[in-house]
Order: sequence, then structure tokens, then C-alpha cells
Amino acid sequence: MSNRFKIILPILFGVLLAVGVLIGKSIGASGRSSTTNPSMLIYPQNNKLTTLINLISSEYVDTVNTSQIVEDVIPQLLEKLDPHSVYIPAKDLQQVNEELEGNFGGIGVQFSMQNDTVMVISVISGGPSAKLGILPGDRIVAVNDSTIAGIKISTDKVMKQLRGEMGTKVKVKILRGNQKLDFEIVRGLIPVYSVDVSYMVDSKTGYIKIDRFAQTTYDEMIMALAKLKSQGCRQVIMDFRGNSGGLLDAVIRMCNEFLQKNDLIVYTEGRSQPRQDVRANGAGSCQDVKLIVLIDEFSASASEIFAGAIQDNDRGVVIGRRSFGKGLVQQQIPLPDGSALRLTVARYHTPSGRCIQKPYTKGSKDYYEDIIHRYDKGEFFQQDSVKFNEAEKYTTKSGRTVFGGGGIM
Repeated sequence: MSNRFKIILPILFGVLLAVGVLIGKSIGASGRSSTTNPSMLIYPQNNKLTTLINLISSEYVDTVNTSQIVEDVIPQLLEKLDPHSVYIPAKDLQQVNEELEGNFGGIGVQFSMQNDTVMVISVISGGPSAKLGILPGDRIVAVNDSTIAGIKISTDKVMKQLRGEMGTKVKVKILRGNQKLDFEIVRGLIPVYSVDVSYMVDSKTGYIKIDRFAQTTYDEMIMALAKLKSQGCRQVIMDFRGNSGGLLDAVIRMCNEFLQKNDLIVYTEGRSQPRQDVRANGAGSCQDVKLIVLIDEFSASASEIFAGAIQDNDRGVVIGRRSFGKGLVQQQIPLPDGSALRLTVARYHTPSGRCIQKPYTKGSKDYYEDIIHRYDKGEFFQQDSVKFNEAEKYTTKSGRTVFGGGGIM
């Protein structure tokens, strides 16, 4: 090989390499043709879901709303985890939180849908509607000049039209007999009560029905107990039938009123959540009051924590049907767009160690239809139809046997 050729050969390779790079860039910049091999499209592979959304956004044949796809997919994804991890869209978050906060902005009426008409059932005393003279039996036919009578409309849609920020105004048209009345209502603070009713059953027994566990529930219970004690109450019936639960802090404070110092109320534990014990501080005002707790198959979550704490500490008698069996702890995590994720992070355990949660391995449909299965087996009416799980046997503070495996027996 001549010296001249040795000099030219490296230059030739360099020119060919440069040409190849330029051709590659030219092809990439000119847009993909119909013969482009999809396997040659390179995307980051660190997150398959993100990669999939990006592919749909950039490569799909039609323009699609990927944000809506994400909104639709998230609930289905969470459903694969457990029945109580849920996604709350931004548009629903305020209403969901209102139930736990114990108040909301509204006009102060309770209504029902009768055929195609919104009928006022009751008016909250001292509320905005009561001050203007709206009465039970009035029919709301229009809200803000939008007719809601004579058309198919959901209760949720009516509520969204009537509720709103405190201080804002809403116009309603009322039909009262043959009268047509117009009202402009300034929305006010509407309390959501947890204690449905409290009264003396006899000369020594008080009764309190609690509907939910919200921010105001503990204070409402204390006021009800004080009223009953002033009437001679020495034992109290706490009715949690149909109570689906609510805030953990509320039930802990309520249990604390009845238990002695250092009595374990509940403990939580999860894969990434170390065990946390919650104990009574001994400052409760009802430690000597006899206690009866009523539950049924719709008593869930916080209701079961209360019943389990009383039962396992041998503090009172639990009467009724086996409770629902919801013992998963959700943490509400806010998301950047104003929505929220309630993700299960731990399990509740009663003082004896029982996990309240019933099995959910067969999916959400079977999980919620468990109530129907109990009915079909006669569990609601015949004590011997209740099958105790011998593998879930525990003992109370005094040594009595109780069973786990789902709910409070």
C-alpha cells in the first residue's frame, strides 16, 4: 500500500461517516413515513404506564384526550388493590370532605325527589331558608332561572345547584299550592349533625344514636351525655347501627371517654407503617357509666373500632349482628390538579389483636355482596348460622374468647 493511499483512506472513512450521520438526521427531521418501523421508536422504559400514555399522545392515529384516559384508568387500577382505595376527582372532592368536616355552604333544607319535582321535606332551624320563610311542602321548580321541575334530574345535580360557597347567592322559584314565589337566598353555614337523637329510655338508661364520625361528632356526643346525666342517666346505649364510619380521631376521643388509663383502643400496622398503639389517657368522663353498644351489618370502620375497643377491654356489652368488616386505613393524598387519592396504608386491629377487615380476594363485587350471602345463610336471624373462624381466635382483657376474620361478632 502506497504512502499516498495510507493518507487518503482515513479521510475517506471520515467523509463516509459524516455523510451517514447527515442522512440519519435528514430522515429523522423529515417526518416519519408510513413505512417507519414502530419498533425503532425509542421511549424511556422506566415507567411503562407513562410510556404508554406518551405513545398514545404522540403516535395514535387520532387526537385523544389523554387526561381523560388517565381519569378513567385510575379507578380501575385502584380497584385491583382493595375495595377502599379510591380516587376522588377534583370536582367531587369538596362534597366528599364536607361530610367529614361537619358543615357546608347551602340554603338549609332537606328535600326529596317526588316523581319529577323537588319537594322540601324539612327546613333547618335558623338556616337561610328558614329565615326567609320557606316551608316544608314547598316545591322548588327552578334554580337560578334553570327549570328543575318536570324534567329528569338527579338528586346530586340538585344538591350541586343549591350548595356553594358561603355568602354567595342563589335564586329559587317556589310553588306553594297555587302560589308562585321567588326567593334570593344567601348561602350560609349548614351543620351536618352526627348525633341523630338522644333521650332517656327509662329513669336510669340513656340512648344516643350516632350516624357518622365527623369533626363535630365527639363534641356532639359529650353534649348529649351531659344532657342525659343531668336527667339521671347511669347507663347508656350507644347505637352505631348503619354507621359507616369516618374520622379515626373522632372515634379515639369517644372511646377515651369510657376506657381506663392505658387501655388499648386500637393499633394500626402496615408494610411501610410501623405498629402504632393508641391508648386511653384516663381522663374520660364516663369511665363508671355502664355501656351497651348496638351494631349491625352496616356498622363499619370507626364503628367497629369503638365496638372492638369496648368488647376487648370488657368495658361493656356489644349487641346486634356481625359488623361489616372494614378494617383498612386510608391516607388521603392531595394531587396537583385538586383531586385526591385515598390509599390504603395499614390495617386496624382491636386490642386483642383481631383484624377487623374481612377478606376481599374475590374482588369488589363479591366483597360487597357478602351482606347478601350472610342474609341467605340465615346469619341475620339465627345465631347458630354464624360460623366462627377457629384460626382467628383471640382473648379479651379478662380472658373471654372472641373471634376475628371479618367484623365484630
